[in-house]
Amino acid sequence: MDVVIATWNGAATIERAVQSALSDDHVSQVIVIDDGSTDGTYAVVEAIKDRIGARIVLQRLGQNKGPSVARNRGLELSSAPWVAVLDADDYFCPGRIKALLDASEGADFVADDQIQVKQGQDPDLFGDALIGHDTVMTLDFAIFVANNISRGGRLRKEFGFLKPIMRRSFLDTNQLRYPEQLRLGEDFALYARALGAGAVFRVIPARTYVSVIRADSLSGKHSKHDLECLRDSARSLQTLPTLSKLDKRLARKHFESIDARVQWLNVIDAVKARSLAAFLAPFFLRWTTSVYLMRCLLEQLMIRSKRSLGLS
Repeated sequence: MDVVIATWNGAATIERAVQSALSDDHVSQVIVIDDGSTDGTYAVVEAIKDRIGARIVLQRLGQNKGPSVARNRGLELSSAPWVAVLDADDYFCPGRIKALLDASEGADFVADDQIQVKQGQDPDLFGDALIGHDTVMTLDFAIFVANNISRGGRLRKEFGFLKPIMRRSFLDTNQLRYPEQLRLGEDFALYARALGAGAVFRVIPARTYVSVIRADSLSGKHSKHDLECLRDSARSLQTLPTLSKLDKRLARKHFESIDARVQWLNVIDAVKARSLAAFLAPFFLRWTTSVYLMRCLLEQLMIRSKRSLGLS
């Protein structure tokens, strides 16, 4: 069992992440890919490697290429039958890998629930579950995609945030890797394509992965181009040959939810450019997008009204 950690400027948290994986006897190697960091990340991991030895594999990319490229490089360096991904901000609780391996019979992906906590908070006091279930779940394409369609009040609650252990033979047989054009939503894209290829994806109720939510994370702060790439990847899901009519309908709904966010950015650009035609065009794409854009406009009007009244 190997653990891959892709990190960019993670000097403040990388040691905690690495040590949490190394502390598990079921982990053979921790493979750290420094994705062109400009801080002391590489030096921190190098110091751990000097102490620990062969259980640490460390490689630095010459420039920042994004989490998908870095993770794929880590997969290339691993030959273990099972592999897990750990974000450099996050960490494992004791016993995590054993619990997942114990539930792996007949499965290709096995995840646990997560404890989500804001940066600097104690997960025992403030942690919130990602899913909050108390039984073993088996995800299919429809369930997975339906639980990745953004809704109000469900910030960072999508199933795409799960961090499963993955059976290498399934990944290799189906030629699955992280889509390297994505810097956002790369987990979702990989899992969705795996489920489309027939993966058995099991989720156990244990909560032994701590996900630290940071306001400046890539998933919380991204460019319009990042969102457009995710939108285009979501569109391509609809062409998978194994999907049922329900699967395709949900895949389209997921695509439209992401495209609506892209169109909101187009509206903002149109306002800055003072282009009425460009402002109106997104409202005529589809009714769901129009409703989303009207809601965004209303929220902005309320924010501006409160500011003008000195209420915020």
